[in-house]
Amino acid sequence: MYLKSIKLANFKNYSDVEVEFSHKINCFVGNNGVGKTNLLDAIYYLSFCKSYFNSVDNQNIKYDEPFFAIHGSYIFPDSDDEQLVSCVLKRGTAKQMKFNKKAYTRFADHIGKIPLVMISPYDQELINEGSDMRRKFIDGIISQTDRQYLDQLLKYQKVLEQRNSLLKQFFENRYFEEDQLRLWDEQMVRFGQPVHERRKAFVAEFETIFQRYFAMISPAAEKVRLTYETQLEGKDFAQMLTEAWQKDAYTQYTTVGPHKDDLLFHIHEAMPIKKFGSQGQQKTFVLALKLAQFEYIASVRNIKPILLLDDVFDKLDMERVRQLVYLVGSDHFGQVFLTDTQQGRVESIFENTEIEHAIFTVKDDKIEKQ
Repeated sequence: MYLKSIKLANFKNYSDVEVEFSHKINCFVGNNGVGKTNLLDAIYYLSFCKSYFNSVDNQNIKYDEPFFAIHGSYIFPDSDDEQLVSCVLKRGTAKQMKFNKKAYTRFADHIGKIPLVMISPYDQELINEGSDMRRKFIDGIISQTDRQYLDQLLKYQKVLEQRNSLLKQFFENRYFEEDQLRLWDEQMVRFGQPVHERRKAFVAEFETIFQRYFAMISPAAEKVRLTYETQLEGKDFAQMLTEAWQKDAYTQYTTVGPHKDDLLFHIHEAMPIKKFGSQGQQKTFVLALKLAQFEYIASVRNIKPILLLDDVFDKLDMERVRQLVYLVGSDHFGQVFLTDTQQGRVESIFENTEIEHAIFTVKDDKIEKQ
């Protein structure tokens, strides 16, 4: 599967642009701020119905314009015919996602249709930020491979929102109704328990893939581990909810459940990488996580996800840059899009190689193929 071409209208800094791509490696080269990352974000939109960087859709419309539109033409492995995917947003209206001109009633139905992995400097937040980032990382991978999991997760999140709303209502009106809360507890267990079990199984399988990639790109033989931290391990979820009633009523939100899970990152077997890992070790750790994400999705779906690499060469020596490009340029990977500020570096990477690639110069909202 690969993206043959993309057309943008009023998306971020682009007024009107259309580009055809190589089915292997595509390099966007230009100064900072010219819109290289915006191109990757447009490709990300076509897979996930949203921006990787900005959750407020209206803010992705070019200034003073009434709408944005992204149209991508894909070739899938089971067909030579082009498949059109579109995302359109007009100010004051609901966003529309279409597959071959047919609109989705639920965006969730599109997730997983075009598998994609994004690697960017923002991934450092997986280490530095709170557990919410790491839960989203887990959920994002599983959701691209397991539609039932995505449905259960969305239902769990909706029930959690309703339960929290009820707790707030209890607090504001100074009363507590056990029967009402028990009804929501039953739904929490119905959808939350399978979410917990699926995450647990995923981490156990994913850790082995991650460790292999870390060893592949790390210059040292450091031991790394992933630990799934959950309140539910060996516990009765329904009983936990009941026992937390008093605390939940006071805090006005649900204090136990899969929404409190975390994924712990260790180096030297048991040391938190946030505290004991160098910048280089942390960058290698995150890169290995994302490459393992690619591997996991590819193995489960039997299709190679599109890979987006945004400014990943920063602070890497030339040898490591070449090693990474040769890795993603191998037959093991599919279509790749990457950004860089140094045209000479990109050109030198592909000297004396047979890796199929295309280099595009990005400047003043224009994209030119070299």
